Amino acid sequence: MLDKIGIAKRIAQELRDGWYVNLGIGIPTLVANYVPEGIQVIFQSENGILGMGPFPYEGEEDADYINAGKQTVTILPGGSIFDSVTSFAMIRGQHIQLTVLGAMEVADNGDIANWKIPGKMVKGMGGAMDLVASADNIVVAMMHTNKKGDSKLLKKCTLPLTGVACVSRVVTNLAVMDICPDGFKLLERAPGVSVDEIKAATEGRLIVEDEIPEIRI
Repeated sequence: MLDKIGIAKRIAQELRDGWYVNLGIGIPTLVANYVPEGIQVIFQSENGILGMGPFPYEGEEDADYINAGKQTVTILPGGSIFDSVTSFAMIRGQHIQLTVLGAMEVADNGDIANWKIPGKMVKGMGGAMDLVASADNIVVAMMHTNKKGDSKLLKKCTLPLTGVACVSRVVTNLAVMDICPDGFKLLERAPGVSVDEIKAATEGRLIVEDEIPEIRI
């Protein structure tokens, strides 16, 4: 199966030349380190950065440059810094071609829950609410199951929803799946992972057609 870096590398294959891309907290932030050669992608961070680069090398961090997850990042030549009003105008105005988010749960109709676990402290809902309401192309990066081994790909989310029927694709440590009217459509499986293992780890409706190729990174 894939680790977090493997998930980020697979999602990086979704990037296209000239796209503006928003990266959420967690695994999505790793995507900036694996942009395919020959294309230019402009990463936007909702706290007010356009032109975000990869993570800095140790000793080269600048505490003034942070992403939405409060991690130090780099800014590429030509990048800019601005206020949250401008940032969310970009998001709400649909000027972002791809949004990559982490998730606690995803339902087979595209619902996503990624901002709150009841009973645990929440610092705030962040920008995900605006992203899922505005973006047309949302890819989720997540683990297929929780620490107990229970599926996080469900018939119906159990946690408070962030967005309804908004996710287009999910990349997990086990598989790549599209959200279709009939459920999760299995597109690719992680190296060494069988279709039966993916079925067992998926509570939601799973569509399996023909031979399923392995993920190539």
